[in-house]
Amino acid sequence: MKAIPGKNLALLAGKSLLAYTAEAARGARKLDRVLLSTDDEKIAAAGRALGLDVPFLRPAELAADNTPMLPVIQHAVEALAADGWTTDVVVLLQPTSPLRRPSHVRDAVTKLQETKADSVVTVIELPRHLSPDYVMRIENGVLRPFLAEGARVMRRQDARPAYSRDGTVYACWRATLEKWGNIYGEQCQPLILNAADSLSIDSPEDWAEAERRLAER
Repeated sequence: MKAIPGKNLALLAGKSLLAYTAEAARGARKLDRVLLSTDDEKIAAAGRALGLDVPFLRPAELAADNTPMLPVIQHAVEALAADGWTTDVVVLLQPTSPLRRPSHVRDAVTKLQETKADSVVTVIELPRHLSPDYVMRIENGVLRPFLAEGARVMRRQDARPAYSRDGTVYACWRATLEKWGNIYGEQCQPLILNAADSLSIDSPEDWAEAERRLAER
């Protein structure tokens, strides 16, 4: 898979991925503070120009391409607390989801507050032919149902709905991070999105698809 150099600042249908994220965060009108975590001075400057809060640069040990997101979130929460500011709710908005709407952010936070779940995560329903009830595995060269109960499913429309986390919005309580050491906790509620509003950019093909969908909007 080819990477997209400087994709967070590259223009997608006239705006950067960072700009789409900033607009969704502000438009949601549910976030008290919108923080950008980066180790890149150029991205930090662009973030400030978009009205994002950049109180620190991310340390180098949390800035590798393969750095998990969890320690980045934990670092941001701890750095703000050390500076005298704490939050009850933490929302992760990765710039690679430019189709994100302000309503997605608002609905995720609202559902978190109303349900008192440990977290709320956006998901999309998978096509029924990708349901674990319908997919197959190969065992010694022979096709077998991936799940034992899948042997009873003859038509894909009879397969149970299955969902995939799509990366558009992750919302959790700070207490979830502290208690469980992750952003999900034990009670993670889904916010189901329309698949047309869901796309995570990882490749040039994803970029082209995002441009096409944004043009249709």
